[in-house]
Amino acid sequence: MENNISYEGPNSGLQIGQNHGHITAQFLQSETSFNQACLRDLRTTSPRDDKDRIEKTNGGLLKDSYCWILDNEQFKEWQDSQSSRLLWIRGDPGKGKTMLLCGVIDELTQSTGDNANISFFFCQATDVRINNATAVLRGLIYSLVEKQPSLLSHVRTRYDPAGKTLFEDINAWNALSNIFTDILRDPNLQNTYLVIDALDECTIDLPFLLDLVIQEISTHSHVKWIVSSRNWPSIEERLDTVTQIAPISLELNETFVSDAVQQFIRHKVHQLAKVKKYKDEIRDFVYHHLLSNSQSTFLWVALVCQDLNKTSRRHVLKKLEEFPPGLDDLYGRMLDQVRKSEDAELCKRILAVMSIVYRPITLDELTATVEIPNGLDDEALLEIIVLCGSFLTLRDDVIVFVHQSAKEFLVEKAHIEVFPEDQEAEHLAIFSQSLLTMFKTLRRNIFDIESFGISTKEFTQPSPNPLAAAKYACVYWVDHLQEGWCGEDTAHSLDERCVDNFLRQKYLHWLESLGILGSLSEGITAMLKLEDLLQKRGKSQALLDRVQDASRFIRYYRKAIESSPLQVYSSGLIFSPTQSITRICYQREKPDWILNSPVVDKSWNSCIHTLEGHSHWTILITWSPDGSQLASASVDKTIRIWDPASGQCASILEGHSDPVTSLIWSPDGSRLASASNDKTIRIWDPAKGQCALTFKGYSGSDDSIAYSIAWSPDGSKLASASDDNTVRIWDPATGQCTSTLKGNSDRVISITWSPDGSQLASSSDDTTLRIWDLVTGQCASSMFEGHSGLAYQIAWSPNGSQLASSLDNNTMRIWSLDTRQCASTLKGHSGPVVSINWSPDGSRLASASFDNTIRIWDSATGQCTSILDRHGNWVRWIAWSPDGSRLASASNDKTIRIWDPVTSQGVLTLKGHSGPVMSITWSPDGSKLASASFDTTLRIWDIVTSQCASSTSEGHSGSVYQIAWSPDGSQLASASDDKTVRIWNPDTGQCASTLKGHSRSVLSIAWSLDGRRLASNDKTIRIWDPNTGQCESILKEHSDSLRSISWSPDGSRLASASDDKTVKIWDLATGQFASVLEGHSDFVMSIAWSPDGSRLASASTDKTIRVWDPITGQCASILEGHSDIVRSIAWSPDGSRLASASNDKTVKIWDPAIGQCASSLDICTVTFLQFDKTKPNHLHTDIGTLKLVSPDPVASSPYPSTLPGIYGVSTA
Repeated sequence: MENNISYEGPNSGLQIGQNHGHITAQFLQSETSFNQACLRDLRTTSPRDDKDRIEKTNGGLLKDSYCWILDNEQFKEWQDSQSSRLLWIRGDPGKGKTMLLCGVIDELTQSTGDNANISFFFCQATDVRINNATAVLRGLIYSLVEKQPSLLSHVRTRYDPAGKTLFEDINAWNALSNIFTDILRDPNLQNTYLVIDALDECTIDLPFLLDLVIQEISTHSHVKWIVSSRNWPSIEERLDTVTQIAPISLELNETFVSDAVQQFIRHKVHQLAKVKKYKDEIRDFVYHHLLSNSQSTFLWVALVCQDLNKTSRRHVLKKLEEFPPGLDDLYGRMLDQVRKSEDAELCKRILAVMSIVYRPITLDELTATVEIPNGLDDEALLEIIVLCGSFLTLRDDVIVFVHQSAKEFLVEKAHIEVFPEDQEAEHLAIFSQSLLTMFKTLRRNIFDIESFGISTKEFTQPSPNPLAAAKYACVYWVDHLQEGWCGEDTAHSLDERCVDNFLRQKYLHWLESLGILGSLSEGITAMLKLEDLLQKRGKSQALLDRVQDASRFIRYYRKAIESSPLQVYSSGLIFSPTQSITRICYQREKPDWILNSPVVDKSWNSCIHTLEGHSHWTILITWSPDGSQLASASVDKTIRIWDPASGQCASILEGHSDPVTSLIWSPDGSRLASASNDKTIRIWDPAKGQCALTFKGYSGSDDSIAYSIAWSPDGSKLASASDDNTVRIWDPATGQCTSTLKGNSDRVISITWSPDGSQLASSSDDTTLRIWDLVTGQCASSMFEGHSGLAYQIAWSPNGSQLASSLDNNTMRIWSLDTRQCASTLKGHSGPVVSINWSPDGSRLASASFDNTIRIWDSATGQCTSILDRHGNWVRWIAWSPDGSRLASASNDKTIRIWDPVTSQGVLTLKGHSGPVMSITWSPDGSKLASASFDTTLRIWDIVTSQCASSTSEGHSGSVYQIAWSPDGSQLASASDDKTVRIWNPDTGQCASTLKGHSRSVLSIAWSLDGRRLASNDKTIRIWDPNTGQCESILKEHSDSLRSISWSPDGSRLASASDDKTVKIWDLATGQFASVLEGHSDFVMSIAWSPDGSRLASASTDKTIRVWDPITGQCASILEGHSDIVRSIAWSPDGSRLASASNDKTVKIWDPAIGQCASSLDICTVTFLQFDKTKPNHLHTDIGTLKLVSPDPVASSPYPSTLPGIYGVSTA
């Protein structure tokens, strides 16, 4: 924890005494502000404020209505006995459980004073802020630290490094559970009472909450609990396992509850009589009528009195007769009142909508879900809500039900009235109204943001918020369509046309809005649901194609849009495949500063998702057996559980103290096993996000590490391979080792079960493969003829007939288990193969390598059918989904990628060379590819047909190192180990001339811009006339390899850059170097002359650019700012600007006159830069052409003084 300590005033030096008081004050002030910030972020609502609101809403807390419980035997036992720690109050709706708990809280507060903590929480199903288990813990912890501030240290320990996200992200429940447990274990914790009202209204993660309550009840004697709920079997089933429980059933205490209701009626009638000025006979009649009809239900009394409060005194007796006894009958009468109003149809529509929306909605959002008649303003809409007042109420502009039972009545017992057609029709109506609202509301740059690159963290929400009415519609429109289509197959062609029009006209605007709302995950889920709906209907292939393309689009650019929503119009469009339906449809939205789009694929590649979140290398992945979840493990010591459909991280499992070495789901999907360098194996409950069992050590010690673990096919056993040279079989239920398989002389690194579970295969650093008989515990075979080297991983084929091994020599082998012979060797990777995995049907084998690629092989033929190459670092692990439709990979680039192996690009293999290919280059028009090889030949390939158009059967007598097309594409030059340069006719493959004179291998060649001269080097530079084959000059003197050559604009001089850290300038007339430019501290990578030849710029691996005076050889300026190698530089046509590209993934524009960076663009690694000669604000790169905006601070352009951003490249 950092603390800001400052020294102010004249005090300095060693005046410690004088400063001490000031420092202490400053420190305390800082600590106070940190504590306040922590409490502010922890708070969702104040439970104390919730209690006050509930009491006021119910007309105040009446002691006579709850005091009966204080004398209840179960209550007194709970209060007085150490053996009774949980008081469970249960009863039917409306029986007054919440007000009863309010009274108990007051009594406990009064009786304990400052000697105990009273922490409480009131769940409410219709309020998203307080209807989930996470909110309960936040409320309880907030109340505890508010009463006992010293407990805040437990929160601060985790809050300080994480901030507010600790309480809100996917791990909030786990984090808060740990904090809560730490607080309860604090030795300084006072006697504590924890109260949770309405467990049945905790609609999210209630099982987690119940399990935590049950766990903590038995642990802490100084902590007592009170919970209330309806008589739900699911709650009773869990709480019945608690031995220290004191249950109170309100139904079994009917007499006491009835007396309490009588006191409540007396109180409410007294209030009515006072306000409405009832005469005694009216007051008595109201009292007795309520008493005889209430059926001991507080809610019934409260609702009737609420209506009587709006009734004139002279009509009260008649009105009373209209109220039937019983809650359901009362709701029926209230619905009848709605039916008789002039706005009956609108009221019923609103009640219908409120009954089926997925969360409470605001008044603004109501207009997006219900068709409101013209001329109905906000004030009139409020009147309509009041008409529904017996069912609905307005709280902080949010419409909610007065009680959960009111919603249940409408859905279960009044559905014919509220849903005259059916619920499906109402869902479709909401869907249609949602689309209409989004059509009216959504637009490009809806927040009027000034720059495409501004992130959501920098947004300022306009007032009024233009998205206020559309928030609900943006998130839930597909859900309502899905519910509306769930009935029989009916004609929904109109709905399909609406969806099609929306995707054609508003899709990018919708994605922008989702980015602003922080709801991209919900958007991805919506598109996947829509895709599934259309596939099941099978009616409109064109719409399905559009939806599938849109689904790929949102998943591919998720990170970019989440970060900066306006990137959907820049990176989203320009980096999408050229045949993307979304890209083609929205070409009009492409920014006008993108002139020439970068070269991209024609169709989407096979990478469906890139999952990011781990802070270090991702090394392991495994699918759940049903394919609904994906688990990953990282060097960051954590395990993450992902939703592979949406790409959202569902939970993080923490507990290992070292990197995880192996990870695998149990066959039934209920458990996840992990092994770690911390010398433990852990069994996790992934549903709860908790470790269920930890077993440590091997051979009775803690000195061994398990490198690989594997569940038996029936899930009854767990095998481990470890560095103590053994394989061990464990009982995963107890963590006990049941047998040890010995025989290896070095560590065992991989194991796999046979499909029938009778055998186990292992690979070891002793270079053996072993098959173990699990009945005898003996090695059945270790003889695999031809096996040698280290097998990183082994995998049993699904039919049990073959075993695959991945090797450190870049190959894989498939073994026949009948013959122990190698059936095939799979070659193609250029790095060690570290992971292999059979497809579920055994027809394919996937491999992952340190060459950063994944290959898919036909297991029958041994042929590579496709290569997946989007990872930016070593691929560590791969895993097929259970249905074989997806492949997941984990990489050192910290990502997990999910692939569609069906749509993966086939491998285009150009065969013909008999030796390694050293150089390839495209013709200027891109129609041909030239290749050079160690086999001494050149080949010209037709890319369309994949055929060799021509080849050089005779010519070079040594390996060919480099080839280069002439600027007009009419000639091809080659540099060779035979010390010659050759000029070729690419159409015929005939050698036009041979340039001789080099005394060493010729390493590189370069054509002059006019094509009239050719330069080549072998540590010396030779200038050739390619037409005559004559060497015009020889330039010597560099002491190391050459990197770059550049002719001066007038052609009289040549500059050369070298690994000797110098730049030399040569006078071509004399063949002598005119000057040596020294100053770089590392290799010089690139050089470029200014247009007038008065300056020369050089770029280096020392991360700097230097601008030189080529006449004097003096360095005029050093341009610093890049954080990695500078690869390329280019001057603007007028010489006023210099562009540079670096491995740090930026392009910078410099003002060389003052040596300052004028602007910078975060983009990607660019290797080529060139200003357009006719349009000086256009910069050509190898990823496209950028239009640079003039740095005019008063210009009206939305991109002042910056480069236009091509954003999201790193996530594309």
